[in-house]
Amino acid sequence: MPLLLLDLDNTLLPRDAAFRAWAGDFLTENGLPAGDLDWLVMLDGSGYVPRSTVLGAARRRYGIDRSVESMLAHYRDGINSHIQCPDSHVAALREAREAGWTLGIVSNGGTLPQLEKIRLTGLAPLVDGWVISEEARCLKPDPLIFEIAARRCDFRPAGDWKAQTWMVGDYGPADIAGAAATGLRSAWLHHGRPWAERAYRPTVSAPSLPEAVRVILAAGEHPAAGRGFAAAAAGRPQRSRGQLAIPASRLAPLPVKAVKAAKAGQSTQAPQTVQSVQSVQSTPAAKAASTPLAQQVPLVKARPLAPIESAQARWGDAAAAAG
Repeated sequence: MPLLLLDLDNTLLPRDAAFRAWAGDFLTENGLPAGDLDWLVMLDGSGYVPRSTVLGAARRRYGIDRSVESMLAHYRDGINSHIQCPDSHVAALREAREAGWTLGIVSNGGTLPQLEKIRLTGLAPLVDGWVISEEARCLKPDPLIFEIAARRCDFRPAGDWKAQTWMVGDYGPADIAGAAATGLRSAWLHHGRPWAERAYRPTVSAPSLPEAVRVILAAGEHPAAGRGFAAAAAGRPQRSRGQLAIPASRLAPLPVKAVKAAKAGQSTQAPQTVQSVQSVQSTPAAKAASTPLAQQVPLVKARPLAPIESAQARWGDAAAAAG
């Protein structure tokens, strides 16, 4: 049984959309300019800016006579009233479950707010376990949090657990870097953004969670075909669509020679955004993808999953906290 680990905010749940809805309510309730919505969204930084910073700035801007703590409680109630798990995401999780995958959530954030999201959106019965950074006292990209997640999901692989695990997330420095540091394969949800990191890259990239899950399941059905999207799709005709999941190798910038040729006004052939399965299979990249992963990108040396019972006893169990 393989293991599929998933980030929570902006991966399983459309967190940014919920914040935007809360910000609109906040402005309306306080009689503030509706045109300031984009200002609040910008300040939010997709949740990576501390809440005290965002709410403190709003308090000063509008002269609100309330404490930041009071505003924070109002914010948490408000944003969670807007957040929900899309039906397409629920269907993707069920599809993975029916295919025999173990499912887990790995989230950076506060324990109580993240647990409330898991409960309110109905995710709890759809997964085998979860870990939240505050209660675990470690953050993504620390490999330890992924090991804790595997334990929480009661994952018992035959062989090295890392070789049977994928991580899906939208934030490179936490989700994808964490997977790379741990030795896991990864799927990055690009949400229309370009990949910017140079030191590491995801195994595959996809525009949405359902697309990422389909690619991962296809890769599991064709283990000898490699880990990339092109290899996973071999033998399965794909419709030409504007935003297919793409292999990480396609995220790299153009070769230096091509850039120089373009500047000199020479004719260069732009790489195709979508290739047919037949043409992809004939490329050197696809031939390399047919090589087992261990021969392509060496993972961390295989070893049994180290016991962490003492750590769990010290940090507490998320399942217990959820009760």
